[in-house]
Amino acid sequence: MADPDACRIDVWLWRARFAKTRSIAAALVEAGAVRLTHQGRQSRLDKPSRVVHPGDAVLIVRDGRLIEVRVQALGERRGSPDAARALYSVLPASGETRS
Repeated sequence: MADPDACRIDVWLWRARFAKTRSIAAALVEAGAVRLTHQGRQSRLDKPSRVVHPGDAVLIVRDGRLIEVRVQALGERRGSPDAARALYSVLPASGETRS
C-alpha cells in the first residue's frame, strides 16, 4: 500500500509545474539536477521513483538557476498554475545563478 503522505519526485515536479511532462521531470532527476533535503539530510536524487514528503526541501537546477522550495502539499492531480503554487513555498536563497 502506498504512503498517503509521500509522492514520487517526478510526479510532484510535474504537479507543481516545474516540468511540462513527467518524462521531463524524470529526466531532470536522472541528470542529477534535483536534490532533496529530508529530515535534515540532503541527497542528490538519481531515480524518479524517490519520494518527497510535506516539509521536505527540494533544490532544482534549471537553466543555470537554482530554485529551492519547501514542499507544502503533494496534490492529487496536475491543476492550474495557482493550484501548483499552493504545493510549495519558495525558500529565500532561491533564484541565485551559478557562476
